[in-house]
Amino acid sequence: MTGLKIPFIGLRKQYHNLRQEILDATDEVLRSGQIMDANYTAEFENWLARRNNKRYAITCHSGTQALEIMADWYRSTYLDQPRVLVPSMTYPATVNAFVSAGWQVHLGDTDEQGCMDFERVDLTAIQAVVVVGLYGAPVDFPSTARNWALRLGLKNLLIMEDAAQHWLASDCNRIGTAAAISFDPTKNLNNYGNGGAIISDDSALMFHARAARNNGKPDHRDIGTNSRMSEVDCAQMLVKTRYIDQWQSRRREIARYWITRLKNSPVKCLIDINSVSEHAVNKFVIMVDQRDQVREQLTNRHIETRIHYERPCHELNLFRELPGPDILSKASALSRRVISLPIYPELTDLEVDYVVDQVLAAVTSSG
Repeated sequence: MTGLKIPFIGLRKQYHNLRQEILDATDEVLRSGQIMDANYTAEFENWLARRNNKRYAITCHSGTQALEIMADWYRSTYLDQPRVLVPSMTYPATVNAFVSAGWQVHLGDTDEQGCMDFERVDLTAIQAVVVVGLYGAPVDFPSTARNWALRLGLKNLLIMEDAAQHWLASDCNRIGTAAAISFDPTKNLNNYGNGGAIISDDSALMFHARAARNNGKPDHRDIGTNSRMSEVDCAQMLVKTRYIDQWQSRRREIARYWITRLKNSPVKCLIDINSVSEHAVNKFVIMVDQRDQVREQLTNRHIETRIHYERPCHELNLFRELPGPDILSKASALSRRVISLPIYPELTDLEVDYVVDQVLAAVTSSG
């Protein structure tokens, strides 16, 4: 098995499996001459709304743009220095969107799984919360935090989701007022370029979002930009919707197997065996000592890995002055020990075994 090479993302295999369907969908759009804002866009948005049990879905250029549109809209509803709590263990785009929109951002520490630890944050300082299901973990706004907010008189506490990693968790009932979704090539339901969407029951937000993505049309009440997915994008995505449940099942199958194989080793999996069926499994992340040595050995064995994330947001230069945790936080400790393994439905059983075998070998030799 020394000749195996495992890339981190399986786009080549996915395209090989779907090639004819993707080409047929692309050809149908191009022959129609309707390249933007036509039937495939509407059909894909309708599918997204149904999948998330929401009234509306508006596609846009990226998950980042979806966050920016949400942040800008809800900023306009808070006139007196709006304050938002964002987990420190997230991609910087989450924080960027709210800083750019004029929010006062507070960064929250994480629990041992990397999701926000509401027992360690001060809700008195904030008016809104952004939840992130890190690595695809299902999210909830804990009853303890809800009760805390109510006791403090925060009856209108705004909850938003950066759902880029977790929106395909088995419970599709969105917990927030609005959610941002990404179709980046690294996501479970991926576009071949950028792509994103906003999901909500808030008709005012969605009216704003539809105009904001299309230069303010049709009424030009607000400033907008050009931030749309094309008909080709949406037609190709509709092909993939036929397979997403099958793909999710395979991801969970691989995750269960790896968790079982790693159970009695020094490796800690950030997906619990009891929650795999609810998890979106956007990433399979392990926590190990001597992380860099283990990762180097996996690279030498032709297994491509990533780190999500090398530094939490409170350690990034741009965000160091924001209120939040310090270098002794759980988020900081987690970031120094995590490795993301390649996981995608197209991995063969042989490749699945090879990855976990090499992880165990690398951890043993590094210990």
